[in-house]
Amino acid sequence: MKTASILMALFIMLFIGCADKAADEHSHEHGAGGLEPLVYTVYSNKTELFVEFKPLVVDSKSSFAVHFTILGEQFLPLTKGKVTINLIIGDSGIRHSADSASSPGIYRLALIPKTAGKGKLVFDIETESYTDQIVIENITVYASEHSALYNQTETTISDEIVYLKEQAWKIEFANVPVVKTAFSEIIKTSGQILSAPGDEMVVTASASGIINFTGNKTIIGSEVSQNTPLFTISGGNLTENNLDANYKEAKANYDKTKADFERSKELVNDKIVSETAFLQVKNAFENAQTVFNIIAKNYSAYGQTIGSSMNGFVKNILVNEGQYVEVGTPLAVVSKNKKLILQVSVSQKYFSKLPTISSANFKPIGSEEVFDTKMLNGKIVSYGKSTSANSAFLPIIFEIDNIGNLISGSAAEVFLKSSPISNALVIPISALMEEQGNFYVYVQLGGESFQKREIKIGPSDGENVQVFSGISEGERVVTKGVYQIKLSSASGELPTHSHEH
Repeated sequence: MKTASILMALFIMLFIGCADKAADEHSHEHGAGGLEPLVYTVYSNKTELFVEFKPLVVDSKSSFAVHFTILGEQFLPLTKGKVTINLIIGDSGIRHSADSASSPGIYRLALIPKTAGKGKLVFDIETESYTDQIVIENITVYASEHSALYNQTETTISDEIVYLKEQAWKIEFANVPVVKTAFSEIIKTSGQILSAPGDEMVVTASASGIINFTGNKTIIGSEVSQNTPLFTISGGNLTENNLDANYKEAKANYDKTKADFERSKELVNDKIVSETAFLQVKNAFENAQTVFNIIAKNYSAYGQTIGSSMNGFVKNILVNEGQYVEVGTPLAVVSKNKKLILQVSVSQKYFSKLPTISSANFKPIGSEEVFDTKMLNGKIVSYGKSTSANSAFLPIIFEIDNIGNLISGSAAEVFLKSSPISNALVIPISALMEEQGNFYVYVQLGGESFQKREIKIGPSDGENVQVFSGISEGERVVTKGVYQIKLSSASGELPTHSHEH
């Protein structure tokens, strides 16, 4: 009995010891791994900072996985440069620097705080091309890990989509903040780009004959100056209206009448010929001189040269080499290409709004670039007050500068800007995604956190669209990489981080 009691006591002591050991191990593991990392995403004008780190505790090392993205047309990782992290509490602080990225876009830094309290983290970036500074305010340094655990809060995001920085850096990716700005009521319609009056000139034949092209200036699109030779017209083997024969005949007649005139001038002084006869000789000479000068102008042994009447470029060639042409036949069209006309057709139902239209955006068919008439020094030349028998639409005419990549004669999608709308919530149309008639955007909640959001949209000016609901000012929407995020979320697999946090 005594032996049994002793064994029971040993068993109880062993059980209690094991339980205490297990509790100690559990407490240790919780203390070591229970702290959830803090995540911040902060933007400057130049850089996006996305950082994850363990809550700061006095005398405890916190490692920082700092992701830097250079903002621009495409968000690219910061690959070269020095980065310094500063922890400032009151008048004191500590810092740590990294002279290079551990991998493209990612800098690994660490701090061991010495003082508890509220402070801020300051990230300084120094590269060959620019410098930047990003500040995270209201950072807490805890006196102990227990205190950090006690103040820890967990946040969950419904329908969160994770898309890693390493993925975004490998594609064309960008996001923009949702802003309130001046916008306009939009009338969407169509139009055509035409040459402005006086901007084009038709080159015509000044003689009849066989047409020959001169050099390489008779290629469509060739730049020409005033009087640049484009064609020559020769008589060839023509039996009638032969330019060469006409030239020789005109020259012979000119030489004969000139000689008669010179001789008559001497004879009239000596009263050998009458004044009437002299005037007849003089008149014949002047007529022959006029005819000869017309034919001889720009004439050479190769024929008569036809040149451009102004500076510009060859827009069109209207004849074929070797073709017979009559006097006045159109040969080519030369355009200055400095001014263009945007002719827009508007439905009658918008007649009352025509006086409120100030400018327009337009997108030539086949192009993704959107042009603004204001940026092209555009002005409204006229707008129709009535329709014609051939069309139920009203015309609006804009005159614009041609910046060199607009083609006369091409059709365009036009967005007429009417009455102004102040403080409209707008986003780029590149952020939109349509599914079964509904529109969505991907909102970037954090550096690697996204959420699909349904929105209600209003009019679009070809570049931006007004948003009525679904997102708020200051939120950031993805404008490049939308479909890659969609495909990633559709796969149902959570991406695996290739870096430690």
